Amino acid sequence: MERNMEAVRELLEAARHLDEKGILNAIEGNVSLRRDGLIYVTPSGKNKAFLTEDMIAVVDEDGNQLYGSCRPSSELKLHLQVYRTRREVGGVVHAHPPCLAAHAVCGLPIRTKAYAELLTVYGSFEVAPYGRPGTDDIWKGIGPLLEKSSVILLENHGALAVGPDVRQAMNHMEAAEAIARVLVTARLLGKEKELPEEECEALLSIQKENQRNLIS
Repeated sequence: MERNMEAVRELLEAARHLDEKGILNAIEGNVSLRRDGLIYVTPSGKNKAFLTEDMIAVVDEDGNQLYGSCRPSSELKLHLQVYRTRREVGGVVHAHPPCLAAHAVCGLPIRTKAYAELLTVYGSFEVAPYGRPGTDDIWKGIGPLLEKSSVILLENHGALAVGPDVRQAMNHMEAAEAIARVLVTARLLGKEKELPEEECEALLSIQKENQRNLIS
């Protein structure tokens, strides 16, 4: 199969945007997209702000590298498992943005009855049990959570976001970190002003319907 250079450029654009937003950093985080049976993924150990087209690794769906001057991310197994589990997913972002990663390190899900946007779009950000990074063990517990939300936390590690394409996965990760930042700040200011129970239920019903439509 020939690599798609448009896909390479889309991946570079997403990686650079996430770097500019402080969601990726010099040593942490990775991004991938799926196009025509091939997986395009950022390389291992490279600063995302300075990636070039030739550095993007291209692998088949079994993880065999076909193109690229650099080795794929050490988290390639995680990306491949996502694509195998949810066939409609076209983009994956794994990152350690500060507020999401802090919750992951503490093993704390992000839940609230006070923030309509979280309830409507994601419901909550749940925590998958710890699995050693870079191994098959990292997938432990992720699958069932990923069926319910496009963003989950990885215990003692970071966060994972998926979407129908890499830009939407990027948007989910950026939005999730912004939501987490608001809630951390609100809790420092004082007690959250919770919405009425019936309003929370209505917002969660919207989220569940949207998620069912996404994966159907």
